[in-house]
Amino acid sequence: MSCNLELQEEELEVLRSIYEGDDMFKETGTNTFQYKYGEDNSHRSLLVEISWGDSYPDTPPTVNLTTFYNKHIIDSVKTKIKNGVLEQAADLEGSAMTYSLFEWVKENYDELITEQPESALISSSKSEDGLESADRPDDIAKKKERKDQLTKQQKRRLYEKMGNATGEKPRGWDWVDVVKHLSQSGGQTT
Repeated sequence: MSCNLELQEEELEVLRSIYEGDDMFKETGTNTFQYKYGEDNSHRSLLVEISWGDSYPDTPPTVNLTTFYNKHIIDSVKTKIKNGVLEQAADLEGSAMTYSLFEWVKENYDELITEQPESALISSSKSEDGLESADRPDDIAKKKERKDQLTKQQKRRLYEKMGNATGEKPRGWDWVDVVKHLSQSGGQTT
């Protein structure tokens, strides 16, 4: 057991020296490491997390691709990457392998990510009537249109067009929209 602990400490020092200053590498725990591949805000970027167990490097590390950062990666791509990394880990069993596994993903990144779409998938579920969720009339009715916000200058021009530049204000100009106010505040039920 102590031999494994010594090997882990040595590998930890090596990883820290190799990845010093690399923003893509993160040490999230004493035995957990993450490496980010691809460009930020891309639907093809992913994060590979490797965790060491007590008997590492005699046993393969745990590979995690279910982090929140990877929520956009489709399951078949995650499975392909995880299986590939675990296959490499089996070949390297008994030696320090975290750096080698991260580098293997980096070298094979384009091949591993081929099934991942370039842009976000629009998820649509079909209902009993065969219509996709975006096509159902009740969903269309639920969508609210966003009202354009006017700038101060646009409000001023509109105010002047209404003939209010003379200083006379129209009736109700300072009234509060009671219905809107109550809908936002929720109103108290008695």
